[in-house]
Amino acid sequence: MEHAEVLLIGGRAGVGKTTVGWEVSARLRAAAIGHAVLEGDYLGQVHPAPEDDPRRSEITERNLTAVWANFARLGHRRLIYTNTVSVLPEATGMFERAMGEGVRIVRVLLTASDATAGERLTGRELGSEREQEIAGSARKARLLDERAPVDTVRVATDGRSVPDIAREVVAVTGWVGR
Repeated sequence: MEHAEVLLIGGRAGVGKTTVGWEVSARLRAAAIGHAVLEGDYLGQVHPAPEDDPRRSEITERNLTAVWANFARLGHRRLIYTNTVSVLPEATGMFERAMGEGVRIVRVLLTASDATAGERLTGRELGSEREQEIAGSARKARLLDERAPVDTVRVATDGRSVPDIAREVVAVTGWVGR
């Protein structure tokens, strides 16, 4: 059986991870490349559980393991996974445990300026947490810039269309044209 592969799309809030992930999926569907898509944020949404609480990463991993097992039973070997910090080194173990040893991990860090992310978040965050999201986005951008492994491909999103960005991300995977 061939090893599983995962495309990790990380980046600050407002960079376009989810939107790009869905466009990557559309491109893979058009090329008849089997895959599954997961928005990682949804796998750990339990409350109360602050971001640094180990229970959040535990439940995320347990949910990823269960959902991936279902995808794998259907024959899927490729996963698109979007999550802010998914590209960081500490996430590697979670994917190896959930998807099996030898999983090929492709890391893509989407980047955007503070102005671009702020504009996108202002349009998206209509509730009470907008200012908190904007501040957290800037903080996460610095963290990701400092800690993303050297094999992480950085893809700028400022002033670019979603299809253009997705085309670059798909090319990084090597999944089309194999």
